Amino acid sequence: MMASTIKDIKTETGLALSTISKYLNGGNVRTENREKIEAAIRKLDYRPNEMARALITKKTRTIGFVVNDIASQFSGILLRYTGELLRRSGYSMMICDSAHDPGLEEKNIRFCVDKKVDGILLLPVGRDSENLESAKRAHIPVVLLDREMPGSSCDCITIDNREAARRAVEELALHGHVRIAAIHSEEYTGYERFLGYLDAMRARGLTVREEYIFSGPMHSTQLGYEGMKKLMALEDPPTAVFMTNYEVSLGVVMAMNEGGCRCPEDFSLIGFDELTLALVVRPRMTLVAQPMEEMCQESVRLLLARVDGGMDTPPRRISIYAGIAPGESVRELSDPYTAA
Repeated sequence: MMASTIKDIKTETGLALSTISKYLNGGNVRTENREKIEAAIRKLDYRPNEMARALITKKTRTIGFVVNDIASQFSGILLRYTGELLRRSGYSMMICDSAHDPGLEEKNIRFCVDKKVDGILLLPVGRDSENLESAKRAHIPVVLLDREMPGSSCDCITIDNREAARRAVEELALHGHVRIAAIHSEEYTGYERFLGYLDAMRARGLTVREEYIFSGPMHSTQLGYEGMKKLMALEDPPTAVFMTNYEVSLGVVMAMNEGGCRCPEDFSLIGFDELTLALVVRPRMTLVAQPMEEMCQESVRLLLARVDGGMDTPPRRISIYAGIAPGESVRELSDPYTAA
């Protein structure tokens, strides 16, 4: 049986080919005509020739999403929200995993360019904007999500990581904590959040002790686990720990469980991302809650506006407020200097 064609839809509906073509290419047609066309498509099991359509419209109606780590729950939730938003707008999504490798990220962007995607959403691995050159040469718009790439001329959707971290550490200080540790990655978001930690400590006149700082090259459960093991072994341990990422928080909880330490009695905790950990750990953890759905909405809106309207306007930097989701993982200290 031969596949149905646009001419079959014409015969079924009695409408002009121009009206049917307009509808199939995303244009607005009268309600009664749209209903006739959709009924004919269902009856005839019509499937448009996407390759032919792309040749005519110069668009594939495909968006590339290059993520830094597809195994991350944070990335997975962004993919879910974004995929749904793109589907509603008539776009499909091509997913590429950079696996924390800047070289692979550059290859993934070139792959998306070679596949003629209409735009690229990028959750960056590193800070080298040269990875974006292939998209720039092909005039394919790129929107950065969650983190910036210094020197890039792309739209960017983030939270104010430094300010959100400052408020989180301030929350610990308001509960009487002065011996506050930080476990952070050296990635963009991790380092920005560490700077927020320093801002809060200095504003409060609190001592930043070298033995209370633990860092690693990237966010990971292992980073949190090793950092917390080090902090628990100190002769004069901190009373509170600030964690810059979900995976880091998970590693910290694992280390505390293994070491028989209690939260918040032994260590008060505050971290980032209101994901699964917040639902299963007791007491409920106090966290900076990133507005992930809103971040995806803004990034898709910006990217599709670029796809539809060109790239002549200056790049936009949109910073979305991230509030603190209250929990019970921070205890009040009446005498922070003698607290065990």
